[in-house]
Amino acid sequence: MTNLITVITAVHPPAAKYLADAYKSLTEQQLPDGWDWQWVIQEDGETDGVTPHLPDDPRISFGQGRQGRAAVARTLGLSRAEGEYVKVLDADDMLTPGALARDLQVLASDSSLGWATSRVLDLLPDGSTVGFDQDPPEGPIERGAVLQHWKAHNYRAQVHPATLFMRRDLLLALGGWMALPASEDTGLLMALSAVSRGHFSAETGLLYRKWPGQATNQAAHVHEGEREARFAVVEARARTLAAMEGWQYPAEQ
Repeated sequence: MTNLITVITAVHPPAAKYLADAYKSLTEQQLPDGWDWQWVIQEDGETDGVTPHLPDDPRISFGQGRQGRAAVARTLGLSRAEGEYVKVLDADDMLTPGALARDLQVLASDSSLGWATSRVLDLLPDGSTVGFDQDPPEGPIERGAVLQHWKAHNYRAQVHPATLFMRRDLLLALGGWMALPASEDTGLLMALSAVSRGHFSAETGLLYRKWPGQATNQAAHVHEGEREARFAVVEARARTLAAMEGWQYPAEQ
């Protein structure tokens, strides 16, 4: 029996052209014997603009649904997730060689960890890359540390939610991605950190593509009123989860 890692990707037509690069980065992953990946691609909408870009691979599961932005698409995609672990991969990003194996090794070897993240390099249009100057040291991240850093650094976390690798049961228990028009992945990261320890890999695990059409490059993403509302509910949820008796992962015996 093959053990699976489910890789979940939300996509809309403008980003579909990058699926080939994401797929190539998946095919280059080397996993331990007995492991493979399943790629769940969920279109945010029901158009004809994504299917021409889908690779021909039986490990790919494609679905469509009513448009509701990335949080809705990813959470709908969870209905087809068969893996014990779930990895996020945005349609326009690429994994680096070894990323899945490193994430798997970390969580499989320590049952006290609920999630893992890794270093990110921004991939600029000219092909150059830029790193982040506030990466934490390699190793475990204690409960609540991500929210504390996020609040102290103008709502910028020290780890990137686009690199999340997590236990599927924990992801489901938290309800998937937050029902927000943006920052839905930050909301999930804060919730994960509120209830469980995580891990950061200092080795680069993701190339985060920067391009004019990406959602975080749109004016609405930085609208001050919406941004404040998003972050207020993200923080409130994380603090509420942290204070709830019995929500620590793994459950105390």
